[in-house]
Amino acid sequence: MPFRPVQSEKLSAAVVKQIQMLILRGILRPGERLPAERELSERLGVSRPSLRDAVAELQEQGLLTSRAGSGIYVAEVLGSAFSPALIRLFSVHDEAVFDYIAFRRDLEGLAAARAARLGSDGDLAVIATIFERMQAAQPGRDAEAEAQLDAQFHMAIIEASHNVVMLHMMRSMFDLLRQGVFYNRQVMFAQPARRQALLDQHRAINDALQARDAEAARAAVETHLDFVGAALADQRRSERNEDIAQQRLEQETGRCSQTS
Repeated sequence: MPFRPVQSEKLSAAVVKQIQMLILRGILRPGERLPAERELSERLGVSRPSLRDAVAELQEQGLLTSRAGSGIYVAEVLGSAFSPALIRLFSVHDEAVFDYIAFRRDLEGLAAARAARLGSDGDLAVIATIFERMQAAQPGRDAEAEAQLDAQFHMAIIEASHNVVMLHMMRSMFDLLRQGVFYNRQVMFAQPARRQALLDQHRAINDALQARDAEAARAAVETHLDFVGAALADQRRSERNEDIAQQRLEQETGRCSQTS
């Protein structure tokens, strides 16, 4: 017979499972500090020795890490899917930039469709709140602040898709973008006309999500990332043209100095 005796679960094992799920679902994020031991044991309703056993096990699993004199943190696991050598390759080849945008277009389009269908009212409220902050930030013309809000908006959509594999994959990709591996995010918000176009595109995404129109949400994300790809291609051409122009200027200056 397939039956086995029922065994009561150790409190520390229950704590381990709870913290694992919070990390898996992206609620506890890499680098985030856990509450102090006393506070956390009270919140979980377990003794401090049981909590210590759970924390020790999670540290062995590589999910938590301790910092001397500071506390216990969620381990910095983002980017572990990419070796340092591959990250360096990404950073120096344009092909990686445009493949990155194509990857985001496909994955985020799917995530937006899922968010429209599966996201809770709370998920959509978070997205709407971030978009309101984007609108409020635009008059300030702070490219860094707008880039930060842009990343938060897109990650909120990924979170609302409720797919934990997609969540951690895209967090890893956004972390590389934050580090400037693919391109300088702030460049996208440097031109007034482009900033307005980006805000309008995010409005279309938000409107589709709030209406729970999955196909419109997917299409709006794809339109937005097509625009980002085209803008970066224009930037690359402009940089090459400027380099050529500088070479011509240097050559012409040299000719003038030879004839004078």
